[in-house]
Amino acid sequence: MVFHHSLKIIIFVAIKKLFIMNDFDIEVDKCCELLSQGKVIIYPTDTIWGIGCDATNPKAVDKIFKIKERSKGKGLIVLVDSIEMLQEYVNNFPPIAPDLIKSAKNPLSIIYSESKGLADNVSADKSICIRVANNDFCKALIHKLGRPITSTSANFSGDKAPSIYTEITEKIKSSVDYVVGLYHDVLTKPKASTIIRLYEDNRFDIIRQ
Repeated sequence: MVFHHSLKIIIFVAIKKLFIMNDFDIEVDKCCELLSQGKVIIYPTDTIWGIGCDATNPKAVDKIFKIKERSKGKGLIVLVDSIEMLQEYVNNFPPIAPDLIKSAKNPLSIIYSESKGLADNVSADKSICIRVANNDFCKALIHKLGRPITSTSANFSGDKAPSIYTEITEKIKSSVDYVVGLYHDVLTKPKASTIIRLYEDNRFDIIRQ
């Protein structure tokens, strides 16, 4: 009897994991399709809940500034899924960047001197702030999309940034095209990213630690 009970538990857990994986894949597919259409989503990142779009689509980027009521003089952070993708969107890529990213204990957002291949309105000047995402959903979504996505806090400009889903206001949720249906019950507040400015000669300044 104990054996059969244990077997039932194992089967139940396996089925539950299967459904979770399916939900994950469905959300990734849905978000990828929407981003490809120039839509804007709210999604979980390795730091806070963010508003995102295809970072190569200027019309989609413009939508985010309008939603957040944010000045276009303030650029957006861009997320990539790997160091390889990062190198595709940074001119004169600093050789020390991969080592800094791999050794970082917290999420690391790096400001590079000049971007390439991204929407011109992602940043107010040639520089760009990019982070290699360390979040399963982000990495899967970016990988499937095949392009970077923007990341800016899911709030109106000047309001408190939401660390967890329950802190996102209904008004901001209703302003976007879709809200990811995962991780709504996660209550652990993640750490904010460290931000550094990295120069082509490998010098760097710490902006936020």
